[in-house]
Amino acid sequence: MAKTPVIAIVDDDAGVRTSLASLVRSLGYEAHTYESGVDFLEQPPGDDPACMIADIQMPAITGDELQARLIASGRHFPIILMTAFPSDAVRQRVMAAGAHCYLGKPSSGDEIIRCLEEALAGQPPR
Repeated sequence: MAKTPVIAIVDDDAGVRTSLASLVRSLGYEAHTYESGVDFLEQPPGDDPACMIADIQMPAITGDELQARLIASGRHFPIILMTAFPSDAVRQRVMAAGAHCYLGKPSSGDEIIRCLEEALAGQPPR
């Protein structure tokens, strides 16, 4: 039997974590939520998620810093980055660094689902 994909949700806003986790679970995936990038990095690396959805603006470690640390430590899985303050410069930087999708907040459920399904299917970033 295939293992249910785990989606890590990293956001300092409890409401966003809750709503994203509900959306992820409604799609049949397992959601693991983290209040910060530090919380996620404290988890053992042996059981990485199938995909991560992370906020960019977070205290201590930003979403793009989290992405860089994961890649530098050899942990590779699709990362969808979201921000309430989208800009072309940040989009270009995080996508060039390997993000799968870059979304503004708020994003529609359909946009998040599209990015998540494309990431899990191994489709190229966009």
